Amino acid sequence: MSESGRDAIAAELRRHGSATLGESGARRMRSRIRPVWDGAEVAGPAVPVRCTPGDNLAVHVGVTVAPPGSVLVVDVGEERELGFWGEVLTTAAQARGIAGLVIDGCVRDVDALAAHGFPVFSSGVALTGASKEMPGSVNREIVAGDVEVVAGDWIVGDVDGVVVVPRDALDDVLAAAQARTNKEAGLFDALNLGKTTIELLALDPSPVIVD
Repeated sequence: MSESGRDAIAAELRRHGSATLGESGARRMRSRIRPVWDGAEVAGPAVPVRCTPGDNLAVHVGVTVAPPGSVLVVDVGEERELGFWGEVLTTAAQARGIAGLVIDGCVRDVDALAAHGFPVFSSGVALTGASKEMPGSVNREIVAGDVEVVAGDWIVGDVDGVVVVPRDALDDVLAAAQARTNKEAGLFDALNLGKTTIELLALDPSPVIVD
């Protein structure tokens, strides 16, 4: 895929956002995966990374091989309470054109990550760093946020969370997202004209007691 083609898809995914995509066939990561700083958003093809618990050597390798525009998606195993990522790796990733990071583990140097404007989504923040000597993998299937991720799946993260769009379902998800966006636009117009959600969604209000 050309750089312009990749950027166009990423822009369309960001336009719909994770919430709409998550209702349109994308796989929703668990809510523990959150933006590290306000306003962070990212969309790009995944480069999956798996670490040995307590070690981030595979992350360092992933930064060296990930193509520009991609999103590192990291499975750190069961030991999440370490700072697997910080300002040094952020600087290295930005220099190589990597679009962002999603990690089912902790990071540190949060103010620096925000100052760099590098989108990071993690399950938390921790001070203690990881070792850098144990085996891992890059571009093999992983599970992050309780969702399977393979190389080339599309990752979208924003204020609402992170979703994974399977690479072979991209067109279907985008079509469903556009249809949902169009439908919601009609709902917004009708609500502004005085209609209610009870009417528009054909809800049955009878189970609710109103005094």
